[in-house]
Amino acid sequence: MRPVFKLTVFLLICCFGAIAQQNTVSYNGYPIDGNIKKDSTINAFLAKYRDSVSKTMNNVIGFSVSGMSKHQPESGLGNFMTDALKNIGEKIFNQKIDAAFVNFGGVRSYIPKGNITVGSIFEIMPFDNLLILQKVRGDSLISFLNHIAERNGWPLSGITMGIKEKKAVNVMIGDKPINADSVYTIANSDYVANGGDNTTMLKVFPKINKGVLIRDVLIDYVKLLTEKGNSIDVKTEKRIEYVN
Repeated sequence: MRPVFKLTVFLLICCFGAIAQQNTVSYNGYPIDGNIKKDSTINAFLAKYRDSVSKTMNNVIGFSVSGMSKHQPESGLGNFMTDALKNIGEKIFNQKIDAAFVNFGGVRSYIPKGNITVGSIFEIMPFDNLLILQKVRGDSLISFLNHIAERNGWPLSGITMGIKEKKAVNVMIGDKPINADSVYTIANSDYVANGGDNTTMLKVFPKINKGVLIRDVLIDYVKLLTEKGNSIDVKTEKRIEYVN
């Protein structure tokens, strides 16, 4: 056997051996519980960051009279969040917003009765979603509202509508019936505006983005209401309801 051929065979054997070795992997589970010894060095390193984060998260920015949680088709918490997007969004983008939305699955917690902290807002909106404006045609907005109706209702502001047989009915925007040929300015998260949760009808429309997190919008809205001497006590008001 020639030396070059021998070397080639040897390399092939090594390669196949390495592949075979990679395919036989064993795993060990290591439970994380109170029995794990704490590392004093790591604890000391993290302490200054932990104290800073705790101070920020525990900062009281408002007060909730009765607490707010999410429900379908409408909830006080959903109304609060979408009102924040609409009101603060108009200041950020310096233009009128016809309607604002939050996808139901994106609301991850509730606001209990009592002090509202920065941490409370992080709990209901833990994602770094951005506030996005889009100018959409009325017919596409109707498709989006039908999508919302199929999912039993999402939080919204600036619109009232009914849900009948999984379709949006009696849709009103600014006290006027929705017009399929009109153009409306809507506020959403970048997740929804980019087609998340199967909202493909919105993907085609340009997105106006100023890099503002929805979480910061909510915090600013609580602070704004608090500065005006208002507690946070948003109720349901038949913005969206099931109809026969």
